[in-house]
Amino acid sequence: MHVGFILDGNGRWAANKSLPRSIGHKKGAENVETILKSCRDLGISTVTLYAFSTENWNRPVFEVKALMKLFNYYLKKKLTNLYQENVKVVIIGDVRPFPKVIKDYIKNLEELTKNNDGMLLNLAMNYGGRSEIVRATRGIVKWFSNGKIKLEDIDEKLFEKHLYTIGQTDPDLIIRTAGEKRLSNFLLWQSAYSELYFVEKNWPDFNREDLIDALNEFKLRKRKYGSLETNEETNRNQVI
Repeated sequence: MHVGFILDGNGRWAANKSLPRSIGHKKGAENVETILKSCRDLGISTVTLYAFSTENWNRPVFEVKALMKLFNYYLKKKLTNLYQENVKVVIIGDVRPFPKVIKDYIKNLEELTKNNDGMLLNLAMNYGGRSEIVRATRGIVKWFSNGKIKLEDIDEKLFEKHLYTIGQTDPDLIIRTAGEKRLSNFLLWQSAYSELYFVEKNWPDFNREDLIDALNEFKLRKRKYGSLETNEETNRNQVI
């Protein structure tokens, strides 16, 4: 099962407690560790975390700097931990704008965990669904211009070979915290038939019980994939 998380509400969590937004992001990062452990315990095979969007650069400079410090700390800290936990880490997004030290940690993390065969963790960093689709389109045009493919070769399977998530299953369930009910440019191609689950809690307060509630509701949904036939048995087999 593949679950995507839109980690929303860190700033609101802090504001509700009259704390700086940076404290909210710190608490949110700590909760990522808790929820990832719950995902592993519950047998979820793939997790995608919307850690930093292409639009997040537009936030106040002090907040972006605080986020970069958090990335620096957690990428360095988790290098060994994720390897020992048999987690394979894949970074999805355009990492070029990040500071060199973060890019180095990203490269080392992916290299260190590339042969792990436990849970797959996608970290969406400087990620946007629209920019991913544009990137994929450019890759296909380049192949076409170089004579690698013909016009009639272009189909969904070929397109997916140019996505960051090449070879992965699409998310079965996308969970968004903090009460907002939209995807916000997250996995636009991959989420075509994902089930969406929205919870009012801010991300730092989202816990294992909330995750189990989401999984239980997912189990009850009838996924039709555009057809008239339900796929209840598939759903049942995917839920812990």
